[in-house]
Amino acid sequence: MSKSLPLHLATLCSFLLCSAFSPAQSDEQKNLDLTFKSAVAQYEAGNFAKAASQLEDLLPRVPRSFEVHELLGQVYASLAQNEKAIEQLQEAVRLKPDSGAARTNLAAALLHAGKLDLAGEQFRKALQLEPRSYDANHNLGEFCIQSGRLTDAIPLLERAQSIQPASYDNGYDLAQAEFLAGQLGEARKTAQALLRIKDSGELHNLLGQIDEKDGKFVAAANELQIAAQMDPSDDNLFYWGCELLLHRTYDPAIDVFQQASRRYPNSPRLLIGLGMALYARGKYDEAVKALLAAADLDPSDPRSYTILSRAYDSSPNQADDVIQRFRRYAELQPGNALAQYYYAMALWKGKRSGDSEADLSPVEALLQRAIALDKSLPEAHVQLGNFYADRHEFAKSIPLYLQALELNPNLADAHYRLGQDYVHTGQKEQAQKEFEVYQKLRAEKLVEVDKARAEIQQFIYAEKSGSAIKP
Repeated sequence: MSKSLPLHLATLCSFLLCSAFSPAQSDEQKNLDLTFKSAVAQYEAGNFAKAASQLEDLLPRVPRSFEVHELLGQVYASLAQNEKAIEQLQEAVRLKPDSGAARTNLAAALLHAGKLDLAGEQFRKALQLEPRSYDANHNLGEFCIQSGRLTDAIPLLERAQSIQPASYDNGYDLAQAEFLAGQLGEARKTAQALLRIKDSGELHNLLGQIDEKDGKFVAAANELQIAAQMDPSDDNLFYWGCELLLHRTYDPAIDVFQQASRRYPNSPRLLIGLGMALYARGKYDEAVKALLAAADLDPSDPRSYTILSRAYDSSPNQADDVIQRFRRYAELQPGNALAQYYYAMALWKGKRSGDSEADLSPVEALLQRAIALDKSLPEAHVQLGNFYADRHEFAKSIPLYLQALELNPNLADAHYRLGQDYVHTGQKEQAQKEFEVYQKLRAEKLVEVDKARAEIQQFIYAEKSGSAIKP
């Protein structure tokens, strides 16, 4: 959002209160002007505390000065003193209610303070005052995007672009808003027109995302490759690697993520992408190593643990390291059901591959805790059911499988294990029904390849939104 400084620096004397001065008053006027000019210079040089001190000394001498209140509000905003900024900018608006720039600056301060409704009101008043203003249209358009009102934002950004057709920043916002609103044709047209203004990596990245959503996968990969080559940023390399991964070109995806991880060794998501690509390619030991490194970079980040759990299932060689990471995650997030579930499964697998007489009570306790924390987690019900079934405690396992299938009736393994339990308890007809459902689900290709692809998509979209992924 633009942050113009609405000060009329060429006419600094206009803020003084008197129109006729004696020689003594004229000297006073000069002193006030010099102080104000110095404050402006300090503000522009980034010396905000010094500017604030000068303006605070000046304000009692010119209490009705629009310019002083306005600049002091901007200074306080730069110092992150939001309430003080709002107070000064409100006074500036009271002194000049017809100033669109003043209302815009007040709106920005209100926005930074989290007062969204009041900010929107001021942005709208600025537009009413200056309907043909590029800034007024652009700023309200951006505010609507931040408020999630894309359909309101688009016409405002279109109007701003018509006022300043060469504006790259507004055009990019418009293309992104159209993309997020599902207007793919319009978004592509806007972005391609912007290329004539500025051929940038972020534009090719956006075009790649548009093509991906539009099902034009080859074009998407090409655009994302161009973006990464023009600007090998963490973002551009990540999305190029993910595009290759989504469409199962695993070796090129591995190469992109490996190069990107060397360039940005402190990026967990690049290592997660590398781990996913290695896992999909069947290189399980390498996948585990990459995912362990990702977990070490940010131990509380949930994104690495789902795929680490799956890779560990196929590569138990690093059991001690994996268990240690899942233990740490569970300890860091004791209220997180998934963290307890992952630790339980890692510990269980480690004990299975080790001492057959090992005490499994910690596994039972962790699975019970996961269910207590989140009763909607079907996998935890299934695994606790497996735990009891392995001990022939079918009175405990059968209800858990039934609960899991209420939560997700497409769990093929749960139907199969439930059928086995029914066999053991003499319920042959019920067992046959469960085996038939199991066979049907397997025939419908609910297989790991499709599940892995869904997980890749979920990881990418979760990365964009900052949300966690499910197992």
